[in-house]
Amino acid sequence: MDNTPSLTLPTGASYAAFQAHPGYRRMFAPDRLTLGIFLPLRFYAGDMRVLTGQADLVAEIDRRGFAAVWVRDVPLFDPSFGDAGQIFDPFTYLAFLAARTKTAALATGSAIFSLRHPIDLAKAAATIDQLSGGRLVLGIASGDRPIEFPAYGVAHGERGERFVEAVAYFRQLLRPGPLAVDSPLGHFEGASFLPQPATGSIPLMVTGASGQSLAWIAEQADGWLTYPDATHTAEGPQRLANKIRAWRHRIPDGGFRPHMTNEWLDLADDPDHPPTPLQGGFVLRTGRKGLIDLLHVWQAAGVNHAALGIQFAQRPAAEIIQELAEDVLPHFPSHPGPAAAPAAW
Repeated sequence: MDNTPSLTLPTGASYAAFQAHPGYRRMFAPDRLTLGIFLPLRFYAGDMRVLTGQADLVAEIDRRGFAAVWVRDVPLFDPSFGDAGQIFDPFTYLAFLAARTKTAALATGSAIFSLRHPIDLAKAAATIDQLSGGRLVLGIASGDRPIEFPAYGVAHGERGERFVEAVAYFRQLLRPGPLAVDSPLGHFEGASFLPQPATGSIPLMVTGASGQSLAWIAEQADGWLTYPDATHTAEGPQRLANKIRAWRHRIPDGGFRPHMTNEWLDLADDPDHPPTPLQGGFVLRTGRKGLIDLLHVWQAAGVNHAALGIQFAQRPAAEIIQELAEDVLPHFPSHPGPAAAPAAW
């Protein structure tokens, strides 16, 4: 399907366009990899108390110097899907975490653009970006949980087309001054959008295919978030490297745009524990030496940020965060970049 945007808008932007963006710059630089942590820190199995103390640990993640904290967007819990994902609304929760952190980028992995109206997405995103001083990095996706689409009155088969329309509308809204928007998702003329992002823009990181061609992602995305392929063999990272290379080859201006991936990690006590796939490869159990080796391989493959999820891990979250901070993070330090803008609202 040829998903041509309904509006004539700027395409994805390269590294130079985000030099003033504190969140983007903390996470990304060419040929370098940084580390982030995916929330929630513990798997929800019917008891909200597993999230007790999570914000305190997020503050510790920020203090320790990780590049980002990530939240997911899962509107409904479908027991047949298994993973409840992020329990809290991602935008409300990021606003809460913005007040508990100072330097870490606040990232969504990923906001479901095909389900939500672009005005609401832009209003929430620009608000969090202002409240955090320019630290929002917006991973975006077309959605993958079938039960949610009829709940929103959206046809599952139209999610790719709706995603394109939402991205175009969202970018139109972030232009300063009076706007004229004419989209299948709505239209208006003469009104302005407030607030504007803290540094004038919010990076949009497309997740997976989101119903689009590789050429569309290369042209429209400010960055690309994909699953890593197998992480316990040499073949998986090689396939990932080939995919990243094919994407970057199609970027129209040839400029740098970051690639991100993630892994659900069960970090073993033994630093020499070999990389071992669990839950059909969904979780990787490894010691820190195996993790460091994997991250180096990812960096060589062209990955610029690795988001680690520890919700399925056996050890206490605080213990894992401490080991990652002390023994892994020094190999992959966050970038200094510009400080977050003052946000004394």
